[in-house]
Amino acid sequence: MTNVTYTERAANFNNKTARKLFEIIEHKKTNLALALDVSTKQEFLDIADKVGPYICCLKTHIDILIDFDNDLIEQLKKLQIKHDFLIFEDRKFADIGNTVKNQYSQGIYRIAEWADIINAHCLPGEGIINGLKEIGLSLNRGLLLLAEMSSKGNLITRDYTNSTIEMALNHKDFVIGFIASRKIPINNNIQNDFIFMTPGVGLSNKEDGLGQQYRTPREVITESKSDIIIVGRGIYGSGKDVITEAKRYRDAGWNAYLERLK
Repeated sequence: MTNVTYTERAANFNNKTARKLFEIIEHKKTNLALALDVSTKQEFLDIADKVGPYICCLKTHIDILIDFDNDLIEQLKKLQIKHDFLIFEDRKFADIGNTVKNQYSQGIYRIAEWADIINAHCLPGEGIINGLKEIGLSLNRGLLLLAEMSSKGNLITRDYTNSTIEMALNHKDFVIGFIASRKIPINNNIQNDFIFMTPGVGLSNKEDGLGQQYRTPREVITESKSDIIIVGRGIYGSGKDVITEAKRYRDAGWNAYLERLK
């Protein structure tokens, strides 16, 4: 399936969010997701507006913002429409089903109301998927499971990854894919297609000093067969011109995809 286009693969998903994501990727010719981890509302919105034309997905850690308010969400929704991207709240839910259901739908952030995609660890068991699904499925949301992590020394084992995949296969109406370092072989059945998003992507650095390990877009897309590169500080860190860097990563990711198709 590595030489199949995003558009062709979109037909394999019943989940509307998964299909929409692949349609955006193909239409905008970008498999770049921006991990926007800044602390103030104005900087967040400024960067999102500048980089919006070059991304398929905006990944947030909404609780990092020190001045979060409902107006931020309203403005973010407007930018989403303006630039045509999906919103992925990187909450990494990791509790029992009833707790995550409330974390997802309630509290000050009310994530279910604005995030197209969320993610979760499967350590608590399949109940975490059931809890999130009770809220998200009727809203046409999508869930990614943490199958692998890019941080040095993480404790995710092969058995854990395999168990996570099995849970995903039981909930294909809601689980749309994985956070992983590569496209994990499941089987040759096209109906078991999933989206793979990979963090830890950089064109310059190899490590950040805090355990994050970086690989190039080509390593991730062409060699490891992943679908989407997640880039953060490589675009907006150290006083970089965010538009120039976003274009650079967009082009690198897309060219890696075209190479894979060949």
